[in-house]
Amino acid sequence: MTDALSIRELRANIAEVVNQAEAGEITVITRKGERVGAVVPIEILDAIENAADELLAREAEQHRNDPTVTMAELLADLFDSPGDSSGSAA
Repeated sequence: MTDALSIRELRANIAEVVNQAEAGEITVITRKGERVGAVVPIEILDAIENAADELLAREAEQHRNDPTVTMAELLADLFDSPGDSSGSAA
């Protein structure tokens, strides 16, 4: 079961909360009754980071063969005036 502590309770019990995280428990941190964070075992954080990396790698792989533009083309596109078709900055 996940415990929930206010920030004040967390400050008073930080060593115990860290020991619980080390033992595999999650502690939710609340402020004014709202959940704002959590102390989690490092294995959970590592798994979340690895999953995020995997998702980003898959997304990048899907776009590997997409057409590219030069930096000059990108900058010209960014700084062109909306009605300006000449390609020069205003």
